[in-house]
Amino acid sequence: MDLPKDDEAWRARLTPEQYQVLRKHATERAGTSVLNKEHREGMFRCAGCGQELFTSDTKFDSGTGWPSFWAPLENAVETTTDRAYGMVRIEVHCGRCKGHLGHVFEDGPKPTGLRYCMNGVALDFTPK
Repeated sequence: MDLPKDDEAWRARLTPEQYQVLRKHATERAGTSVLNKEHREGMFRCAGCGQELFTSDTKFDSGTGWPSFWAPLENAVETTTDRAYGMVRIEVHCGRCKGHLGHVFEDGPKPTGLRYCMNGVALDFTPK
């Protein structure tokens, strides 16, 4: 899949909400994603470029209102430090298109103890 080369091309490819989250680092409202209730076996991919990010067996109900996972696929995501809003968080990006997915926190379940708290609008789900 060819990645858009500029902002205008990203706007044309994505819905307005996807564009705001993936390209402008926005956050969807908690509890609004249909992926919160997605419990089938399958693959969660980046809505911007199709990169495989998380398998359904790493998804868990964190009670936060966003789809959460305890681990991404190897080399699927990258992280940076986010200092917005007067706090320090670890921001998660798609490893391919660099789209903003959400944040990772150290309050998740075993085996990793991590909670990848993702914006559902930044993800697509493909059932197995």
